Amino acid sequence: MTEEIKIRLYELAEEKYREFNQKLLPGVEHVLGVRLPLLRKLAKETAKGDFRAYLSEAQKKISRDSIHEEIMVQGLVIGYAKMEREEYRKYLDEFAPKITNWSVCDSCVSGFKFMRTDPDYWFEYLKTYRASKEEFDLRFMIVAMMDHFVDAEHIDEILSICNEIRHDGYYAKMAVAWALQVCYVKFPEKTRWLLENNSMDDFTYNKAIQKIRESYQVSREEKDELGRMKRK
Repeated sequence: MTEEIKIRLYELAEEKYREFNQKLLPGVEHVLGVRLPLLRKLAKETAKGDFRAYLSEAQKKISRDSIHEEIMVQGLVIGYAKMEREEYRKYLDEFAPKITNWSVCDSCVSGFKFMRTDPDYWFEYLKTYRASKEEFDLRFMIVAMMDHFVDAEHIDEILSICNEIRHDGYYAKMAVAWALQVCYVKFPEKTRWLLENNSMDDFTYNKAIQKIRESYQVSREEKDELGRMKRK
């Protein structure tokens, strides 16, 4: 099944889009140039069929060094397929180490809506990544929390986790900044308190301020106040 999908991916590839996409994915060597809507369509088709056979084969044949779009489809199928949480966890445990760029992380994680149906279980699952030294393990955790758990029950812990992340990786830092923007829009007082009482490095802190100020859901007065809080 993975070979059939690879053939489909080659058929859908566009050279100009590959050149464009390659610039957005530094360090990613194998990019075909297939647009995300087409990847989603292919993943949905796969999820409606014998997705277990596909995912089992993908576990063996798709590695973190495989074609970018192959890895993307695997992650998207996990999000679209309907299964029990033990199966989701098994496939996520195998898939997560293949996340080596922001595109696979963000595009696939946004589709993991099954996490919302059992929030206590999945929030605890995500927290198992908090001590990881891997840049994209941390981004996976933070983006998933941002996409599916910014609510009254989890906001305090999400803010605490954002404050404690210590990693030099650009994409881990940017994930924290992005998450704090989402948290600020939904819980401005709690997030403002963290911004005034945090131990984040200057880059992450200033990026969080910047992203919050870029939001259309934040007032001009708040943006001005936040601007004065940036570290020199």
